[in-house]
Amino acid sequence: MAFIEPLPDDQVDERIRELYEADEERFGFVPNFTRTFARRPQVYEAWKQLNGAIQQSMGVRRYELATLAAAHRLRSSYCMLAHGKILADRFLGPEVLRQVVVDHRAAGLDPVDVAVMDLAEKVAGDAAAMSDADLAPLRDLGLSDDEIFDVVLAAGARAFFSKTLDALGLQADAEYAEMQPKLREALTVGRPISAAA
Repeated sequence: MAFIEPLPDDQVDERIRELYEADEERFGFVPNFTRTFARRPQVYEAWKQLNGAIQQSMGVRRYELATLAAAHRLRSSYCMLAHGKILADRFLGPEVLRQVVVDHRAAGLDPVDVAVMDLAEKVAGDAAAMSDADLAPLRDLGLSDDEIFDVVLAAGARAFFSKTLDALGLQADAEYAEMQPKLREALTVGRPISAAA
């Protein structure tokens, strides 16, 4: 149960209805986070724009891997489940994704993917303790400063979103309970999935 109630139906105006409709089309349902962010639609729209710009710069697959690593470090079940579903459905399949969640270094990913996830974890975990040496593995693998910056942006942005959801007590939508059980269990690293649809 969220600590803040979703926006009451009698306060849903045309702008918010459009947000709900857009997310229902995208996800197949209106996510719990959309209903909460409806209290500040301008923030949600800015988030979507920022997130889209980061993803466009680095490509969907790399963005999703960096996001998953950051969400794992932040113990965000909601973000793990949402982005894990994308990775399972579009890129890795459920079993490989489960292996990535358990240990991305031993899951058969290529060295760039592993280094991207390592860096995203460090950014989400303790960015103040990082040094230039933390970027060296990606440089050694041929990534440019712009590409490294994209990984840092993805992890930093995830910290904003994951921490906001968890600080408000938001649980991942009940629809995620339909995922393959072993994968769902691996992705649920913090708050449980909501029981209410």
